[in-house]
Amino acid sequence: MEHIMALERYVRKTKIDRQLKALIKVYVSKLNGCSFCIEMHTKEAKKLKISDEALNELKNWRENELFNEMQRVVLELAEHITHISNLRVNDELYHRVRKLYDEKEYIDLVMVINQINLWNRLAISMGNTSSN
Repeated sequence: MEHIMALERYVRKTKIDRQLKALIKVYVSKLNGCSFCIEMHTKEAKKLKISDEALNELKNWRENELFNEMQRVVLELAEHITHISNLRVNDELYHRVRKLYDEKEYIDLVMVINQINLWNRLAISMGNTSSN
């Protein structure tokens, strides 16, 4: 656990926008069906002034004007990393993300996405039931 917590400290210190990190955490938790994490990160998102409408519309981020281009590309990246065995992160997606984020930001985004995936998998494997 000390190594997981070290990674968590790293993720918390990144320069990635706090609201964007919260959206990633809620979205990935929804993709993974981790009810514990969905609830926790939804509360966090609301404290950061993310609207209920945005949180409810995360599943429709592609069609929704609530999300800007930078958020959309990150949500797509989060989806592809979360479902990496099926979706992969192809060159086209990588280059779209890199148009908007520099190399350090890209690495930090990948770390944020992977960290919430790790927490989701730990929570679910330790007995939390999925939401659906």
